[in-house]
Amino acid sequence: MKTFALAGNPNCGKTTLFNALTGSTAHVGNWPGVTVDKREGIYKGGSEKVAIIDLPGIYSLSPYTPEEVISRNYILDEKPYGIINIIDATNLERNLYLTTQLLEMDVPVIIALNMMDEVEKVGDKIDVSALEKATGVPVVAISALRKKGISELMDRALAMKGERAGATVLEGGLSSKIGRAKQFFEGAGVSSPLFHAVKMLEGDEIELKHDGAQELFVEISAGQDMEAIIADMRYRYISEHFSSVKVKSGRDALTRSDRADKVLTHKIWGLPIFAVILLAIFHLTFSEDLFYISAIAEACGSPLPSWGDLGFEVIEGTEIYSNFGIALAACFYDGAVFSPGMILTNLFNLVLNYASYGIDLGVQAAGGAEWAAGLINDGIVGGITAVLGFLPQILTLFLFFSVLEDSGYMARVAFILDRIFRRFGLSGRAFMPMIMGFGCSIPAMINTRTLADDEERTATIRVIPFFSCGAKLPILTAIAGGFCNLVGFSNVDLITYSMYVLGVITAIIAVILMRATTMRGEVPPFIMELPAYHMPGFVNLMLHLWDKTKHFIKKAFTIIFVSTIVIWLLQSFRWNWTYISDGDIQSSMLASLGQFIQPLFTPLGFGSQLGAYGWVFAVAAITGLIAKENVIATFSVLAAMFVANFEGTEEGVEEAIIMIANTGISPAALIAFIMFNVTTIPCFAAVATAKAELPKGRFAWTIAFWLVTSYIVGAAIYTVGSWWWTVFIWLALAVAAVTIIVLKNKGIIKFPKLKKRGA
Repeated sequence: MKTFALAGNPNCGKTTLFNALTGSTAHVGNWPGVTVDKREGIYKGGSEKVAIIDLPGIYSLSPYTPEEVISRNYILDEKPYGIINIIDATNLERNLYLTTQLLEMDVPVIIALNMMDEVEKVGDKIDVSALEKATGVPVVAISALRKKGISELMDRALAMKGERAGATVLEGGLSSKIGRAKQFFEGAGVSSPLFHAVKMLEGDEIELKHDGAQELFVEISAGQDMEAIIADMRYRYISEHFSSVKVKSGRDALTRSDRADKVLTHKIWGLPIFAVILLAIFHLTFSEDLFYISAIAEACGSPLPSWGDLGFEVIEGTEIYSNFGIALAACFYDGAVFSPGMILTNLFNLVLNYASYGIDLGVQAAGGAEWAAGLINDGIVGGITAVLGFLPQILTLFLFFSVLEDSGYMARVAFILDRIFRRFGLSGRAFMPMIMGFGCSIPAMINTRTLADDEERTATIRVIPFFSCGAKLPILTAIAGGFCNLVGFSNVDLITYSMYVLGVITAIIAVILMRATTMRGEVPPFIMELPAYHMPGFVNLMLHLWDKTKHFIKKAFTIIFVSTIVIWLLQSFRWNWTYISDGDIQSSMLASLGQFIQPLFTPLGFGSQLGAYGWVFAVAAITGLIAKENVIATFSVLAAMFVANFEGTEEGVEEAIIMIANTGISPAALIAFIMFNVTTIPCFAAVATAKAELPKGRFAWTIAFWLVTSYIVGAAIYTVGSWWWTVFIWLALAVAAVTIIVLKNKGIIKFPKLKKRGA
């Protein structure tokens, strides 16, 4: 089977082309370094199967970053049938720098001139035949986003011969030096000797490891900075020989992206604009009053009527809706017009309610044992549907973030934050994997491979979980809803937004402290070409959401499925394995275990100070360490027992509200509970990823960092929220810590070093 490797600069549309060729659901991002490892797929558009390898986005083949090493080693060692070099046609000359290096390898190359639709949109023209003649390899104009020219590209790629001798654009005084170096590698039996020869002249550390290469390099270079000379010669050749193939339209040089950037990347207003955009996203996802019409009407003394006020009965929960038409209408309006995210959630929960009711009827008709009915209805169905009920909001939020990312805006945010981060020892490049954490911590941690400095990489991995992923969204939404119900506040979206912002602030403070103390180091330069703004492709967005949906559902019916059964068993049986049929949950195995760990969370507000059933929050926090969705699944399983055990509690009340009503937890403790779950140890899968990505010896300290940080953050929120004057104590502690750090960094104070115990 023939294999083609996709190679190109970051943001050239390489991964978009990979998806178009293979139908893959690989993530398509619009910032540099989104693809860290190669990805493999099968091209299905031809008569024969063809393997497509998606290599990381790179600017050159010098081994300075992990992405360059991965791409270079794959091409040289695996020897693909051909290389498809994707070039961003809107930035032709810059992209051709990598092309000149690929052409030096003994591998067939075909150039995919991508984003030609953007070139034509501004009235520019590129002479494809002239570019093909100048490079000596096939060139095909395509638009990966619009799927134009892809069939022609693959037809010409498959028509290439499997052999090609490398050629270089380096001329003049370098010819003899390159010739000597090439002879050296030919004598060593190395494939692609021309490529290795040029790299050796650049002082490439990999090439200098060959026997005799170091001596030859010293002799040929004669003390000159050969790397700078070669880079300059490449750019001069590109300017002289390739600039003529692109004809400018003569229109205003200031593009739409340039005009937008004057506002969106403004030195003063760029960050506030980003904050407003995020707030709008959360409002569209979580708000129960989209246009604030009901709030305005209530302020004017004329509240808008709900369906109940109009005399229509809408029964939710375990009871089936008494009137489907009204129930359907209530998904869109019930005293207020709901946001798109809430509408989708209401519709989805309407379906789940009917499904749950149908299962309940089936269990009753089967006439099984009481414990079996409890396991199915309360343990399995209740737990899973409670988690699945948040899927629409998760996908809505994820869709908005994907639009920001794929449109090119998130790259601007990294650029804006670089100005701030750099003052505290962190580059804007570190922000890109951080913000990927909003989707999932696992790929975000993997993407830290783009960071060259181990200290910066470790600090970034540690704070990535503070950027709340989709798994934590049910916790934020449910507890925020319970909080609003408790204090009489109607804007759940503002509370959820605040929790996201608080998590980001915690991450920034933590990473600044690490870079100022245990992980000090030089800030690497952050060079990034901002991609042009463009409309995200609908198909790519849908594939991305489908991939997220599959991942969420898979987790719901595996990890969460097992967890809900375990929680139900522990709360439904005593230690002598007798079934609890009288609602005495306090005699359950789970109650005794929860009461044992409950005191640990007293400083955070959900420990010993709560009522008899306060241990449920401690149990939920612990089960959340397996999978964050387990927190709400645990609430759902336990809520069923509370509803049966407490008089005056209506069936169908939200799980979080039931927990709040029956434990006496305070508003400050609720916020502390949210932030503890946001900042503590992430799910097991993320922990395993962190262990694989962290440098040796850093994993145990990272676990300790997550535990200590979450405990401090939760305790600070609870104490300040309960007793406002404690803010001065926390400020005093912070000032003392900063003072010690400053004095230590200046060498004024020194800590004694611990002596190592050795054999």
